[in-house]
Amino acid sequence: MSVPEPRPGAPAADATTLRLGYGTNGFANHRLDDALAVIADLGYDGVALTLDHDHLDPFAPGLTRRVAAVGRRLESLGLAVVIETGARYLLDPWQKHAPTLLHDDPTRRIEFLRRAVRIGADLGAEAVSFWAGVRPEAVSQQCAWDRLVAGCATVVDAADTAGVTVGFEPEPGMLVQDIADWRRLHAALDNPAGFGITLDIGHCRCLEPWPVPQCVAEVADHLVNVQIDDMRRGVHEHLEFGVGEIDFPPVLAALRDAGYRGLVAVELPRDSHAAPAVAARSIEFLRAAALAGRTKDELPADIPGVPA
Repeated sequence: MSVPEPRPGAPAADATTLRLGYGTNGFANHRLDDALAVIADLGYDGVALTLDHDHLDPFAPGLTRRVAAVGRRLESLGLAVVIETGARYLLDPWQKHAPTLLHDDPTRRIEFLRRAVRIGADLGAEAVSFWAGVRPEAVSQQCAWDRLVAGCATVVDAADTAGVTVGFEPEPGMLVQDIADWRRLHAALDNPAGFGITLDIGHCRCLEPWPVPQCVAEVADHLVNVQIDDMRRGVHEHLEFGVGEIDFPPVLAALRDAGYRGLVAVELPRDSHAAPAVAARSIEFLRAAALAGRTKDELPADIPGVPA
């Protein structure tokens, strides 16, 4: 699979530079324009934009006009973008994430994902990301799987028509929760070229059988979107960097070694109460970790403390 190209107007990255982003689901208490400005002012290269009721609601009136305005804002700030679709109560005010592709009537979810694809196309998004959802108790495993494959096929068709790459995210506790599940789904869809993987680095520590850098290597050929956060083994809780158990320099080195050129976007959805401070600490941590993960030969000659 070809790695997504940076959005037109976004800063170019050399072969050893990671492009850092921040997720708007970690700025839920900010207006979208303000969130984008803070993210850009902190030095991030892009944004993972979760479509939500306060952040580019795909079901509110005037969508075409609003998408165009967000596009102009991204362009003026020099931010690349990926589209995320994990809003909690956008589709049903009573049930988080419902309906999913696994429910008896997934119509609203499918329409949401189609709209996300169109928005992604209009914004020049590097990827549109989505996931399976949790299997409802009344739905058998086989029925849920069949529904997922059918729903994904519909989304892939829409994305192919729009010229958009989709990244499917394995999510702990969902029907597709790990890399092995993603591979099975990819095969069930006949290995479509535009159906890549969204890899959450924290999820790798939470439940994958390999060390986190190996997880990156395992999916390098299909990697189209990366979310990054700290996490502990067996606990699906997105943590600030340094609070969990992940050793980040080898992970960031693995992303560079994989030739990944897409955004590496911080995913801290429960930290909106302190978003600017958390985002500032996050970019400082990741820059230091990326530097620590480089070999001496990769380092620029003018890094203080590093002999030429």
